[in-house]
Amino acid sequence: MNADPEESTGISFLLKEADFSTQSVVSPSELKKKLKEASFTAVIIDLDSVAVDNRTIRDLALQFPKNPLLFVSKERFHPELKDSIRDYVYACLTKPIDSEELNYWLKSIQEDKV
Repeated sequence: MNADPEESTGISFLLKEADFSTQSVVSPSELKKKLKEASFTAVIIDLDSVAVDNRTIRDLALQFPKNPLLFVSKERFHPELKDSIRDYVYACLTKPIDSEELNYWLKSIQEDKV
């Protein structure tokens, strides 16, 4: 989920390069609609472009537990989200996204699902 088209394209490129398909959405409501239709390896949320709060994150994690949440941000810390990050987020990555780190987390998620 990324409201910035340029950054969304960059993340999509990294994912496609690693043989993952992508779908971009720009809001939590649009994301929920997509997750009701299909399951994905992971949901990547760009905290710099989409406003989310602890309740939104908790609701996504509880409604769609088969879709682990990954966060990306320029900031290393988001104290306002500490509770949901601790309880519901698989991993947090800092920008610029390192393709090897992203691949590591996605492969870890796939292994956990087996």
